[in-house]
Amino acid sequence: MNDETSKSGGEPIVRLDKVNKYFGSLHVLKDIDLEVTPGEVVVIIGASGSGKSTLIRCINGLEEFQQGALEVDGNPLLPHGKATKTLQKIRTEVGMVFQQFNLFPHLSVLDNVTLAPMKVRGLSREDAIKIAERLLDRVGIGDQAQKYPSQLSGGQQQRVALARALAMEPRLMLFDEPTSALDPEMIGEVLDAMRELANEGMTMLVVTHEMGFAREVADRVIFIHKGEIAEEGPPETIFDSPQAEPTRQFLSRVLKH
Repeated sequence: MNDETSKSGGEPIVRLDKVNKYFGSLHVLKDIDLEVTPGEVVVIIGASGSGKSTLIRCINGLEEFQQGALEVDGNPLLPHGKATKTLQKIRTEVGMVFQQFNLFPHLSVLDNVTLAPMKVRGLSREDAIKIAERLLDRVGIGDQAQKYPSQLSGGQQQRVALARALAMEPRLMLFDEPTSALDPEMIGEVLDAMRELANEGMTMLVVTHEMGFAREVADRVIFIHKGEIAEEGPPETIFDSPQAEPTRQFLSRVLKH
């Protein structure tokens, strides 16, 4: 774990200033201002289609934005996807876990985890295997290293995806609804691995519908409504005494289920 991570503050590792994103005429993100400090766990909640996933996909350049400024660990991302030498650097420092597992089906679990450290970071296979074995143990599936993705449950596959992202030793982890494609009985095992990661001090931005996880793990909860940050604050404030009417309406719906 990067020993620079600390919730004591310091320079933000993520900084967005008046970021706007359009899909054609659809205004998806509206003047987003956001800073995330090292070691902070920020959970983003909101209705489907509110812009949550688009926001975190902008942070590692998977989506272009049209206006504003966006910086990751001091490296700027430019509007309209204009070429910048820092994009590759950002992607080596930012790990991402998606809704779908995106594992290579023809590779074993071990080879899925070792591929990027060898190809991108230039590690030897021996060193990459040591890292992969440690991380697979850490997420609770060290005994599955020689299996193929099709031989694993959804929860196990998502934990392989988490180990694969961690193998690049990222300074920041992004999660885009990592449990939404899982059967209910498998959600807990993925959330447990994420809890452990948060407890170890990893900087995390998490889009999720798991409100219990948000309440328990987040340092800060951000509620996005129609492309805007409608409200943000510590989880006890957002969940127990939300100030914005859209937040109250959203929580009254989701907390009933």
